Amino acid sequence: MSSRTLPLLFLNLGGEMLYILDQRLRAQSIPGEKARKDEWTDVDRKRVMNDIIATMFNKKFMEELFKPQDLYSKKALRTVYDRLAHASIMRLNQASMDKLYDLMTMAFKYQVLLCPRPRDILLVTFNHLDAIKDFISNAPAILNQVDETFRQLIETYNCLSDGEFQLIRQTLLIFFQDMHIRVSIFLKDKVQNSNGRFALPISGPVPWGTEVPGLIRIFNHKGVEVKRTEFTAAGNYVTPQREGSFELYGDRVLKLGTNMYSVTRPVETHVSGSSKNLASQAKENIVPNPLAKEELNFLARLLGGLDIQKPAGGETGFRLNLFTTDEEEEHAAQTRPEELSYKVINIEATQEPGRRAELSRILGELEVVEPRPGSAEKGEDLLALMDGL
Repeated sequence: MSSRTLPLLFLNLGGEMLYILDQRLRAQSIPGEKARKDEWTDVDRKRVMNDIIATMFNKKFMEELFKPQDLYSKKALRTVYDRLAHASIMRLNQASMDKLYDLMTMAFKYQVLLCPRPRDILLVTFNHLDAIKDFISNAPAILNQVDETFRQLIETYNCLSDGEFQLIRQTLLIFFQDMHIRVSIFLKDKVQNSNGRFALPISGPVPWGTEVPGLIRIFNHKGVEVKRTEFTAAGNYVTPQREGSFELYGDRVLKLGTNMYSVTRPVETHVSGSSKNLASQAKENIVPNPLAKEELNFLARLLGGLDIQKPAGGETGFRLNLFTTDEEEEHAAQTRPEELSYKVINIEATQEPGRRAELSRILGELEVVEPRPGSAEKGEDLLALMDGL
């Protein structure tokens, strides 16, 4: 497992979240002069995007994020995105938040699978950050926050070896390995099968620095080429014209990580029947988890850096529905497997010195789900505890 994976995972998933929210907010926006008090306007959309991005790139938050560390459980990571999605006046109910997270994770999983080289995961991240900068082009202060994170990425990752990027890619694939959510966009484009698994192409550009397959060279013990043999490759491959830029500004060349919702198309996700059955049949032994205290304390520090803005005065949050109708949203909530429901425990999580003692006291009373053999998750029930932060 690579200790440098978490920032890339967080930033890319966050970028996908912003793509989806922007698309849905635009779809539900009403012209300002015609909008009722409880309806979205373009001004509201910009405010939501600015608030979430400002929170996401908070300096203290980024400092905690970039410290070398292992990935933590999927449910714990989900907590952070719950907080981010509600960092403004927007409110999502449980079903819409589930759908949002499904879309985020499957989109980035597909991008990781398609990366020509492990190092190109950094280009995917840069594509997300380039698009995020476009969202807040009229907010210089927030733009500076994103640029600072951009520089931190360049400083941290440009010097890593190809082997280290391979380890990062393997860590990401382990994180995503049990996630097979069916997404309508992928199904319509025939890049995902009905069981939720991706169908990877066997043609297209080869990784930068490599040659198109079709030639075998044979060398003698002195390193001199003595024979060549040609063969017919299964796919149609081409050589890339140039390498993508790893600088603050430049042409990334690679299109993975760009906004696939920029064209008008429905944003839908369907959980396959097999996935539902697996979730409903999952039975885990409840035993204390020795890793829980360490993860809890880390997440408390991480979430402590998130300055969540509450609606001012009597202002109420606007509700965003990621489903086509309210009936669809209600049905999704009712059919959600019970095993995926979170029980919320409210605790005090301020920056006061007594916070850790309170967290440890509650942790001592908490029964934590032990990870299944081979699972990348640890302390999954920590999400219930962290939801109250």
